Amino acid sequence: MTLGPLMLGINGTELLGEECERLRHPAVGGVLLFARNSERPEQLARLSVEIRALRTPPLLIAVDQEGGRVQRFREGLTALPAAARFGKAHASAPALAREAAFQAGWLMAAELRALGIDFSFAPVLDIDRGISRVIGDRAFAGEPEVVAALALAWVRGARAAGMISVGKHFPGHGGTAPDSHHEAALDHRELADLAHADLLPFRRLIDNGLAAVMLAHVIFPAVDRRPVGYSAPWVRYLRDALGFGGAIFSDDLEMAAAAEAGGLAERVASALAAGADMAILGNAGRAADAVLDTIERPGASHALRLARLHGRDGQSLTALQAGAPYRAARALLAEL
Repeated sequence: MTLGPLMLGINGTELLGEECERLRHPAVGGVLLFARNSERPEQLARLSVEIRALRTPPLLIAVDQEGGRVQRFREGLTALPAAARFGKAHASAPALAREAAFQAGWLMAAELRALGIDFSFAPVLDIDRGISRVIGDRAFAGEPEVVAALALAWVRGARAAGMISVGKHFPGHGGTAPDSHHEAALDHRELADLAHADLLPFRRLIDNGLAAVMLAHVIFPAVDRRPVGYSAPWVRYLRDALGFGGAIFSDDLEMAAAAEAGGLAERVASALAAGADMAILGNAGRAADAVLDTIERPGASHALRLARLHGRDGQSLTALQAGAPYRAARALLAEL
C-alpha cells in the first residue's frame, strides 16, 4: 500500500479504535500531531510506535515544531528560540547566527527523531515586513538574503539529524495583514515584485535540495483569484519556474481562508487538483470519514515524493541528551 494524499490529526494522547480504522484507509498518508497529543516524551514515543505499526509503509508523522510560540511539544524537550532571535543575532554576528540556526535545526530534529516523528513543518521562509499578524517573530528576518542564509543553515542542521524540512508558506505570507486561520488574506503585489524578495528564500533552498513546501492560503490576484493552496498556476510556477521536484503540502484546509472551495471534500479535491501531494485536515475528526472515499488514487510520482519524507537515523532521547553534541547545541542557543 502506498501513502495516500491526506494527512489527519488525532484526538488525544493515544489512538482510539475508530482512529486506527480511519488511518488505515488507503487515502491517508500521514498524521499531524498537536500539543493535545503530547503529555511527556515517553508517551509520544509510544504513540509514534503505535501509528507506525498501522501500515506498511508506515504513515508519515509530522508536527509544527518551529520554536518560539509555535512549538507543539515542550515537556521534556528544549525550548527553541523564535526564528527572529537568529535574525537579530545576525545583525552583529552573522557567522554565529548561522551556526546557532544550524544547531537549532539539528536539536529540533534530533529530539523529534528520538520520539519517532518524521518531520516538522518548518522552517518559515516568510519575510517579516511588520505587516502580518500571524507571522511576526516566526520569520527569521525582514531581509530576504538573511532569511535565506539562516533558513539554509537551519535546514542543514535538521538534515544532519536525519530529518527533511518543509519550507512555508509559499510564495510568502509576510505581505498581508490578515491571519489566514481566521479570515481571507490578499496580497496585491505583482509576481515581479515577489521574485527577488519573498520568493528568494524558497528559490535558494530549492536549489539546495529542499524536500517539501507548504502552500499559503493567501490570494495574489495578479497571478490567480484563488488561494495559492488551490491554484494550479502557482503550483506550475513552483514546479516549472523554480524547478521544485519535492513534495507539496496544503496548509490546513480547515482554516477560514480555505473555505471558499466549499466543504471538506471539495477543499481536499481542489488542493489535490491544483497539484498538492498531500492535503491536511488536522482537526476534522469523524468529519474526515466522509472525505476518504472521495479521494482518487494518486500516481506513482506522488507516492515517490512522499516516500522520501520518512525520517532516518535517530536514537533514544536519553542517549541523545547524554551526548556532548546535544549539550553543546543547547549551550549555544542559550547565548541567544
